[in-house]
Amino acid sequence: MVLALVTAHDAPQHLAPREVPEPSPAPDEAVVDVHAVSVNQGELRLLAARPDGWRPGQDVAGVVRHEAADGSGPPPGTPVVAWVDDGGWAQRLAVPTPRLVALPDTVDLAAAATLPVAGVTALRVLRRGGLLAGRAVLVTGASGGVGRFAVELAAVSGARVTGVTSRTSRAAGLLELGAADVVHDVRDATTRFDLILESVGGASLSATPSMLARDGVLVVFGNSSREPSTLSFAALMDSPDARIEVFRVYESHDAATRRQDLARLVAFVADGRLHPRIGVEVDHHDAGAALRALAAREVEGKAVIRFRAT
Repeated sequence: MVLALVTAHDAPQHLAPREVPEPSPAPDEAVVDVHAVSVNQGELRLLAARPDGWRPGQDVAGVVRHEAADGSGPPPGTPVVAWVDDGGWAQRLAVPTPRLVALPDTVDLAAAATLPVAGVTALRVLRRGGLLAGRAVLVTGASGGVGRFAVELAAVSGARVTGVTSRTSRAAGLLELGAADVVHDVRDATTRFDLILESVGGASLSATPSMLARDGVLVVFGNSSREPSTLSFAALMDSPDARIEVFRVYESHDAATRRQDLARLVAFVADGRLHPRIGVEVDHHDAGAALRALAAREVEGKAVIRFRAT
């Protein structure tokens, strides 16, 4: 038996530790000892919605314990990161080898665990803007998991990046990542933007269409405020060739390239182009503290839960 965190609606944050059976891998699955997992906002909502006993967890990093029986994937002892469908918040799990990316020794397991969902989301929403060198990019929710990755990746690509964060205390970290400017209300950003990444919703989404350049792109990929927005055709009158797109990372036709994108992010971390920020890091016994902080939007970057391998 191994320890896992599972949904339990009579427990705080709908989560409790439970013993579950050892993983039974398919021929193309490796068994991984999990050392670190990161938490996504979407998982918080699923905890309340899924039945008792459901096992959450998508972003995992650890070490291969048993290689896949079919010979695919890395050998035992290899540090890896993976994006799994669920069940990742456990001491051990079976992972399909096409989902695994081997880690160089220079990449910490906790840092690697922050990359799958948030990092790949950032990479893919930025691609909607095409070539970014010399272009103006606005990132709302810039101090969150996806936002920080998007700011740094855009800056590395040569864009002039403006980040939006509600707290002054978080501005310095974004400037260090390459943001040219940080504002605390999206309406204070006066430049017209070639690419706007919008994940806050509410008044933030309502304000952004009028900030697009003539052929700018507004990519909407979240609504962290849970507030409704009003979109006006008049707001686009000065942007006749602009477009608004919706992006959902789970439906972004990524089955064939998810591993490649994750490997690209690992390489960026290894060569110093990307710097994951862990705002909260706790042992799995204290997972509730990480969930509370994330729900209260008190986490700068990502929340990470550590597991002790057995």
